[in-house]
Amino acid sequence: MDNVLLQTHMLLPIEEIARKLSLLPAEYEPIGAYGAKLNLNLLDNPAFPGRGKLIVVTATTPTTSGEGKTVVSIGLAQGLERIGCKSILTSREPSLGPVFGMKGGAAGGGLSQVEPSQKINLHFHGDFHAITAAHNLLAAMIDSHLFFGNALELDPAQITWPRAMDMNDRALRRIKVSLAAKGDGANRDTGFVITAASEIMAIMALASSRADLRHRIDSIVVGPSRSGQPVTAGDLGATGAMLALLDDAIKPNLVQTTEGTPALVHTGPFGNIAHGTSSILAHKMGVRLADYVVNECGFAADLGAEKYFDIVMRLSGIQPAAAVLVVTAQSLRAQGEGKLESGFSNLEHHIKTLRGYGVPLVVAINRFPSDTPEDLEMIATECSLQGVPCALVEAFAKGGEGAVDLARKVVSAIETNPAPEIQPVYALEDALDVKILKVAIQVYGADGVTFSDVARAKLERYAVWGFGRLPVCIAKTQYSLTDDPKRMGAPTGWALNINDVSLSAGAGFVVAVSGNMMLMPGLPSHPRAMSIDVDDDGNIVGV
Repeated sequence: MDNVLLQTHMLLPIEEIARKLSLLPAEYEPIGAYGAKLNLNLLDNPAFPGRGKLIVVTATTPTTSGEGKTVVSIGLAQGLERIGCKSILTSREPSLGPVFGMKGGAAGGGLSQVEPSQKINLHFHGDFHAITAAHNLLAAMIDSHLFFGNALELDPAQITWPRAMDMNDRALRRIKVSLAAKGDGANRDTGFVITAASEIMAIMALASSRADLRHRIDSIVVGPSRSGQPVTAGDLGATGAMLALLDDAIKPNLVQTTEGTPALVHTGPFGNIAHGTSSILAHKMGVRLADYVVNECGFAADLGAEKYFDIVMRLSGIQPAAAVLVVTAQSLRAQGEGKLESGFSNLEHHIKTLRGYGVPLVVAINRFPSDTPEDLEMIATECSLQGVPCALVEAFAKGGEGAVDLARKVVSAIETNPAPEIQPVYALEDALDVKILKVAIQVYGADGVTFSDVARAKLERYAVWGFGRLPVCIAKTQYSLTDDPKRMGAPTGWALNINDVSLSAGAGFVVAVSGNMMLMPGLPSHPRAMSIDVDDDGNIVGV
């Protein structure tokens, strides 16, 4: 408990963090002593031209316990500041589901956290609640429209808009609504998704302005009419009220790391069903406020990084100046089914994938307490054999000091190649199935793709509706390069199975589902909620 209190006392007032970024009082709105919302007019201020370099942080295929990618990202931002660079972190907001479930908090750890970590891991500035409310308002308006005559002729059996809640609750995955009602929508099957999987979350992360947010919410397709035409949130008249609920949530949140490095923590889309990175607004502000922006992407390079290059980069216009690939001995040993060196094929595959985008690359070897010097040396030697610079990172135990070597090597990689030619995997002009095929082959290492009849029919429908030029967001397991979470390493001679697709018209991508995607997780038998408490002085413990 003393450590928690000591850490809180060490935090800098948010006004001091704002001064580090040369922000005037009119450009941010303090929320408590250690947080603030940044005003969107900052993006139109000529005093803040875009000058910063964005660094994408990704990883090799993770284990269920995670590889410390958040810790490395925070440590790198702190390390850059220690070598005299003006840096800022951009990261996602944690979801309450994992906090109380199996994974726990997602604000980093040790001496590399975003602070105040308890607040960030829990309600923070209310963004998730606003997104949940906006999502459920649209759901309520759909069922109200059905109840009062269904003038839009929405087909109740094909409505795709669920409810949302930011909590792990498997009992809500499949539900019936309007029980004992009459007419359209009576006894209708639907369900809940966790808020991080809501299309509203993806929309918030990809919106570039309030006007763009309005357009995206207007464009949400909730299902087809009986004549087969898309019905939107705009058709239902829901957009204005949803915007009102999201008016503060669209503003990026300014906080700090354990060492007082500025951090923008904003939005929290999943890394498989969505694109898995913080908001475009945070990125655009970051490159105006700092020389280097450290941006963490969800899961491994086959998911979060691919989606940054193929979805986010296209919308933001911000090309990464470098990529950091986080690797651990435990992840490589897991991919090698117990043998460290057998997992090197997975490392090699992710290196090849990132090189394919044309981005300068540095490997971060994240040290865990159980790692042996021999294991770490073997990984460093493998990186050398593959011609990639690497750095040992001890950000958890040492904070920014433990990431100084990584910071120097990232800056050197950027200065050596200051204008890389970055290339996405596919062109937007490609057909939707061709886009999926190119990602499967070039990023996952598959030989091809098989589509179910349902998936093929939906792809054809979306093309007819005019959505054929959208990028694709492939939802698959994070635990393997394949669609089978038990296949380790870098398998060859396999095909990606697409069993379903869905349209996120507001977010601006088509989701291709491979395998069983869990959009509403359940609690484990002994959830972390059982160890979280508040003491008599109001201090939250166990997060």
